[in-house]
Amino acid sequence: MTATLERTRPERTAPARARAVRRRLRVLGFMAPWIIGFSCFFGYPLLATAYFSFTGYDLLSPPEWVGLRNYAYLLFGDPVVRIAAANTLWLVVVLTVLRVVFALGVAAVLARLRSGVGLVRTLCYLPALAPPVAATLAFTFLFNPGTGPVNGLLGLLGIDGPLWFNDPAWAKPALTLLTLWGSGELMIIMLAALLDVPRDLHEAAALDGAGALGRFWHVTIPSIAPVLLFGVVNSIIFALQYFTQAVVAGSVASGQAELVGSSKVLGYPDNATLTFPAWLYQQGFHYYNMGYAAAMAVVLFVFSLGFTVLLIRRMRGGTNAEEVG
Repeated sequence: MTATLERTRPERTAPARARAVRRRLRVLGFMAPWIIGFSCFFGYPLLATAYFSFTGYDLLSPPEWVGLRNYAYLLFGDPVVRIAAANTLWLVVVLTVLRVVFALGVAAVLARLRSGVGLVRTLCYLPALAPPVAATLAFTFLFNPGTGPVNGLLGLLGIDGPLWFNDPAWAKPALTLLTLWGSGELMIIMLAALLDVPRDLHEAAALDGAGALGRFWHVTIPSIAPVLLFGVVNSIIFALQYFTQAVVAGSVASGQAELVGSSKVLGYPDNATLTFPAWLYQQGFHYYNMGYAAAMAVVLFVFSLGFTVLLIRRMRGGTNAEEVG
């Protein structure tokens, strides 16, 4: 009897194995477009960038292996990259906080509207559809210190308007205002999260004596914590990659818009708008130091990944602590 079972067991398992193989091949077939796209447009460029970061490469001659020389110059030898990194870090901190708070505040106001909701939502979202170059051009016109309507309105109120994009102290705040104006996408996501918060929780908190601020802090914020985490991570990555608006604003404010991206106007005024990605682009495509630019790209990728992993772990740790408590 045992021998008969041993002889028949492979016959029973063979069809099951064949079905499992076919199932895996079917899954791989459905995933093939994504796998091919990921490999071609992310995997290979990432590996190529990592390789070129250890070479001296000018796009014309074959790359020459230089080891860690690019990273050493990035960390200890390039004085401009420190300015660019400081500007980008400023944008990461300020833009992340203000963008999330601004989007959440506008979404909270829209969630309480009772009439004209659709129109107001549309008006708040429309700036996000504006192309970055066009939006930046419009803002440099609006904030022109001599002829712009913003300083004109401030003058009517008896306030001397700043030079905005022409002043190193006000260039980054002006870029921040531009970014907040176009944060409609994050606002829509926040609004959807706020509308999804159960009303029963608010009613229970109100019965316990919690006021509007208490309900918002102890009920709404924990309920939309994953969306807030997404907003923070999205804003950090956005700030780390800040490029187009800074380059265009500096070029137009300098009065030489035809030289967009040129070293003559890059970072105007006084490198106040010089971001890390802008200096990376300058090194790679103006100075043809592609190996050094690749090293900068690797460092930028590592910082972006590190910020994201750290925030996700802290958020998960806080959630688990609340559940245990």
